Amino acid sequence: MSNGRDLKFSISDLRDRPEFAETVADRIWNAWWREDNTELDFIEGLVNENFASTGLPMALVAHDGDSFLGTAHLIDSDLESRPQYSPWVAALWVEEAARKSGVGAALVRAGAEAAFQQGFETVYLCAKPRLTAYYEGMGWRKIEDDVEGTNVFSMQRSA
Repeated sequence: MSNGRDLKFSISDLRDRPEFAETVADRIWNAWWREDNTELDFIEGLVNENFASTGLPMALVAHDGDSFLGTAHLIDSDLESRPQYSPWVAALWVEEAARKSGVGAALVRAGAEAAFQQGFETVYLCAKPRLTAYYEGMGWRKIEDDVEGTNVFSMQRSA
C-alpha cells in the first residue's frame, strides 16, 4: 500500500509476523494500560493469545519490511457494558512518524474486513468523541454517544 506521503507499507496478520509481538504489546500497554498499573506481562499474554487463535482475537500489524508502523486488533468485546456488540476493531496504534499517512485507516479497514471474512455481518469500534468525523469519514456509523467516555460505531458488511 502507498499514500500521498510515499510511505509504503503492508498489513499482515501478527501470526505471520511474530517478531512484532513484543512491540505490539509495548505500544498497547503504554497507550492504554500502563497508567492503570496493569503489568506489561499481562498485555504480552493477551497479545500472545493471537498465536493460538484461528478467529478471535486477531492482531494486525502495519509494517514497511521489518519496520513496525502500527497495529489494530479484532477482539470479541471492547466494552464490558456492551456485551451485545461483537466483534470489535480495537487498540488501534500508529507510530508517531507514520501518523496522518493512511496507516491507521488501512488498519481499521483491514480489521473490519477480517471480521466480514470470518462471517460477521457487523463490526464495532469505540473512540473518543473528537474522532467521530475520522471514523464517519471511513464509513462507520455512530450508534451510541458517551458510553464510558467514548462513542460507539458500527460498520455493516457491504452487499
